[in-house]
Amino acid sequence: MTDKTLIPPSPSEDDYVRQVTAAEPPPLLSEADPFALFQEWFAEALQKEPNDANAMALATADADGLPDVRMVLLKDVDPAGFVFYTNLGSAKGQELAANPQAALLFHWKSLRRQVRVRGAVSRTTDAEADAYFATRARPAQLGAWASDQSRTLPDRLALEKRIAEVGLRFGLGKVPRPPHWSGFRVEPQTIEFWRDRPFRLHERLVFDRAEGGWTTRRLFP
Repeated sequence: MTDKTLIPPSPSEDDYVRQVTAAEPPPLLSEADPFALFQEWFAEALQKEPNDANAMALATADADGLPDVRMVLLKDVDPAGFVFYTNLGSAKGQELAANPQAALLFHWKSLRRQVRVRGAVSRTTDAEADAYFATRARPAQLGAWASDQSRTLPDRLALEKRIAEVGLRFGLGKVPRPPHWSGFRVEPQTIEFWRDRPFRLHERLVFDRAEGGWTTRRLFP
C-alpha cells in the first residue's frame, strides 16, 4: 500500500488565510482575446518557471478509444492554433492520423495557473516543418532520422548504432527533414484559463469558438 504520509495534506484554514493576506486579489481575467491572454501568461511563465515553460500535456485516443497522454513542447502559437512536432509513425502521430482531435494542458506550477485547449488537429505545411527542423541542433536532427519512435527498442546499443550510421550517412552536410517527421497544429474550439484562488474557489474562464470570433463563459470551480 502507498504510504499515506507521502501525500501532502489539504491546506488548513490558516494556510488559506495566509494566502489571502499575502496579496491583493487580482482583477478578473480579461475576456477580450484568448490568444492575447495566453501570450501574457506564457511570457510570465518563461520568466518564472524553472524549465520548459512551453511543455504541455497532449491527450489523444487510440483505436479503442483509450486515452493516451504525454508531454510535448509547444513550438509555435498564433490565432490558427498551437503547434508541436513529432515522428509521424509514433503512437501520437498514428492516433492523430486516425482521430485528428486532441486536448492540451499547460500547467505552470510556479504561477498556479493552467490553460486547457481542445480542438481539431491538422498537419503543418511542409514549409513550416522544414523551417522548424532547420533550427534544431544537428544531434537532434540526426536523432529524428535514427529513432523509430514508440517502436520496441531491442537495447540501447541498437539506438546508438543507428545514430552512428545516420551520422556517417550525412557526414558534414546538411541534414534534411525526414519524410516521417512533421508538425501538428491543434486548432482550438475551446480554451480554458484556470487561476488558483484560496479555499479552492478558483477562477475559470472559457473561450468557445463561434462564427466570427469567440464567446466566453465563467465556470464554477
